[in-house]
Amino acid sequence: MGFLLRWIGALALLTASYNPTQWNFARWAAANWDAQLPLTVLFGLMLLIGYIIYLRATLRSIGLFGMLLILAVVGTALWVVYDFGWLSLENPTTNTWIAILALSLVLAVGLSWSIVRRRLSGQADVDDIDE
Repeated sequence: MGFLLRWIGALALLTASYNPTQWNFARWAAANWDAQLPLTVLFGLMLLIGYIIYLRATLRSIGLFGMLLILAVVGTALWVVYDFGWLSLENPTTNTWIAILALSLVLAVGLSWSIVRRRLSGQADVDDIDE
């Protein structure tokens, strides 16, 4: 259940930032920049905090190589689905949603990896603390 919640959080963060519908921060900010600058900056900073939390945890737990490896696995799975004819990549909207799902999966795995590794190996990760 924990991984599912982390994945939903990553998906919400990414879709709030941008998605193919009109309901996203990028389009709203572009349309309301002049009229609602303080609110636009506030929402942008809140999204930035979410990205910092997810990206920092992901980079610390699996690193850039791990992120690329997960993207490679997701990309290969999409290739298999496309090769079987179950997926068409003709629609740009569908492609955008697939990219959002793939990136949210990478962020969710990165945020969950320390927990998975601790359960598999019995060893806890300890962060360096400078005091």
